[in-house]
Amino acid sequence: MRKIGNKTTTKLLNILQMQVTFLACLAVMLLIVNFVAYPIQIDGKSMDPTLHDKDFGFSSILSLKTQKLERFDVVIVKVDDEYWVKRVMALPGETISCKDNHIYINGELIEEDFLDQEYVQQEIEEHGFFTKDFNEVKLNDNEVFLMGDNRVHSLDSRIVGPFDTSQLIAKDIYILWPFNHGKVVK
Repeated sequence: MRKIGNKTTTKLLNILQMQVTFLACLAVMLLIVNFVAYPIQIDGKSMDPTLHDKDFGFSSILSLKTQKLERFDVVIVKVDDEYWVKRVMALPGETISCKDNHIYINGELIEEDFLDQEYVQQEIEEHGFFTKDFNEVKLNDNEVFLMGDNRVHSLDSRIVGPFDTSQLIAKDIYILWPFNHGKVVK
């Protein structure tokens, strides 16, 4: 009788140990996802050719909280119940506009070295423009202006308006899958 009791006790202890291990792993995962790195899968082509539809990786929550937000940072922004990947074009308090496919910040032309110029030319030839003209938008002290790298196919601040900085979830993207797309986009 004693052997049965010991086997039962051992099985119960093993089950309890598995449950504790599972809960500990779950807690660590939740801490990571809420405070360190946010998992992201690219949905759509608004960031082509920088990021591709179905690319999977992580974005750094910690970087957003510990580093100064800069122009051209790639960020995750929460829009209602969705998460969008966009690029910071204008920072709080700045004015942004576009004329003849050129972006102006506070009236000064900016260079967009991150753009694939061959892709830009292809889009201009196909659509007649890469970035449609828009009038000056003055940002408040808590707003950023976000745009996709694929301007012709991006729903962004040009359409929905500036985003409050509190809507930003993370910045920088670390693409892990597929392996041939692996890279860091900051």
